[in-house]
Amino acid sequence: MRGFAFFCLVLWAMLAAYTSITIANHGLGLLPIFFGDIAEMGWPGQFNFDFFLMLILSAGWTAWRNRNGGTARWVLTFFAMFGGAGFLLVYLPYLIYKNNGDMAIVLLGPEYPGDPNP
Repeated sequence: MRGFAFFCLVLWAMLAAYTSITIANHGLGLLPIFFGDIAEMGWPGQFNFDFFLMLILSAGWTAWRNRNGGTARWVLTFFAMFGGAGFLLVYLPYLIYKNNGDMAIVLLGPEYPGDPNP
């Protein structure tokens, strides 16, 4: 899993570079463009709507995985919703490292009881 974690961090660096260039060239006016494309009902809007649904799934998984996390649950869910890949590409390697590569705990949370049918 260390390879996957490293791959996520490389992708994050690529995303950070691309985002920095985009902000330098176009500023921070993402939301009006993002939702404006969706309202136009064209292919850019279809892609944005698809991506928006993926953000909702990411936030839902984060909230569910951290179901006993108190305030941290909602902070992480917020970052999953509005941070997208920029959040997950850092959060997943953190969880892999923290849980020694145990993907059941990474994906299902620390309360996961394990395989009911060993």
